[in-house]
Amino acid sequence: MVADLLWLQRSFDIAHAAIEAFVKGKSEAVESALICVFAGGHLLIEDRPGVAKTSLARAIARVFDGAEFQRIQFTPDLLPSDLTGTEIYDESQHAFRFREGPVFTNVLLGDEINRASPKVQSALLQVMAEGRVTVGRQTHSVPTPFCCIATQNPVDFQGTYALPEAQLDRFLMRISIGYPDPLDEIDVITLGVSGRTADDVEPVLAMSDLRRVAGIVQTVEVNDPVKRYIVDIAEATRTSEKLRLGVSPRGCIALATAARVRAATRGREFTAHDDVKALAQEVLGHRILLSDQAELDGATAEQVLATILDTVPVQPAPASRR
Repeated sequence: MVADLLWLQRSFDIAHAAIEAFVKGKSEAVESALICVFAGGHLLIEDRPGVAKTSLARAIARVFDGAEFQRIQFTPDLLPSDLTGTEIYDESQHAFRFREGPVFTNVLLGDEINRASPKVQSALLQVMAEGRVTVGRQTHSVPTPFCCIATQNPVDFQGTYALPEAQLDRFLMRISIGYPDPLDEIDVITLGVSGRTADDVEPVLAMSDLRRVAGIVQTVEVNDPVKRYIVDIAEATRTSEKLRLGVSPRGCIALATAARVRAATRGREFTAHDDVKALAQEVLGHRILLSDQAELDGATAEQVLATILDTVPVQPAPASRR
């Protein structure tokens, strides 16, 4: 067990360093993105144009050797079949055959997902939840592991459509990148003018390593006090007057899953409340909705959740076993 955790911790650090060598000055964003991938979840990257959302997603795909990668640019005229595939008539066989769409891959980059219509956005729901696509009367499984990394611009930018709550809930985490610090931005410019791209990121892990990661993470304990802490946070969102939609049980499971991965990347056999609190904004922030009054008052979901995290009592952390 200890040896496996050390391997996972080392693998995580190696992947983190390889990505951060290209995505300069965004250590926390890279860490969160890798935690999401190690947890087997889907990642939503939301931020302004030009802050390396696509570069981060592409770098994550590159860091895994042998990963099949597909990128699709979401546009208003995109059709659901452009994602999932379609049945075409094969004259030589006198029968219809299925032509796979770009979702049949290990890592799918959906660029600017909120520029497509809600109908197209919903086409991802089944494959994100089940790893399968149903076209006509046939159901087809996508390769495993499968991870959807989607980028989107804030909804106040022209030509965007807000993602429906049902689809937002399918993303394990939502992160933002933000502008780099001045010194880091100098490095960004240096990389940019040198012509270096995400394709230059060195593959340091195999796709099979993700399967091993999943097995190791399953051995990390989430004890009752930590579960109680997660439930207390969720309950506070459900009873808050500033929210009209609180965290669902699926959100609780997502938070426990991500927290367990964070603990494993730090070489621990147990999950602590610090793991939960560190990831709560990124796991829960997109799963809650403000009340009308809170919106009129100028509040944000992040502010409300931060207040809840500050007021919910922290449950006793498990003692170290080492």
